[in-house]
Amino acid sequence: MSTPKRKPGTGMSVREAGQKGGETVKAKYGPEFYETIGRKGGEATKLAHGHEFYETIGKKGGKKGGEATRDRYGPSFYEQIGQKGGQKVKALIEEGKKAAAAAAEAAARTASELDRKKAS
Repeated sequence: MSTPKRKPGTGMSVREAGQKGGETVKAKYGPEFYETIGRKGGEATKLAHGHEFYETIGKKGGKKGGEATRDRYGPSFYEQIGQKGGQKVKALIEEGKKAAAAAAEAAARTASELDRKKAS
């Protein structure tokens, strides 16, 4: 790895100087300032490049991320997360069935109570 470039006369790297500048701006204008300039930048990019630009970079980013994950964890990782996902879905289905049965039972009780009140 290369050594960080130092800003002449300050004894700090360019990265450190940038970080210090960012902290100063945040202290002066607050975090909302970053939201505002980010939104303006996003709008400018949208006007300059159009919707297709975002689709293109999204596809590239997803592909790069998937490849990095595959390289880092290997195929067995996908088997493990698939198993976990399947187990979670199975548990959620069971919870849903129990909740539906409880709701149906409560509705039946309410209906029978209404019938008794009408009968009396």
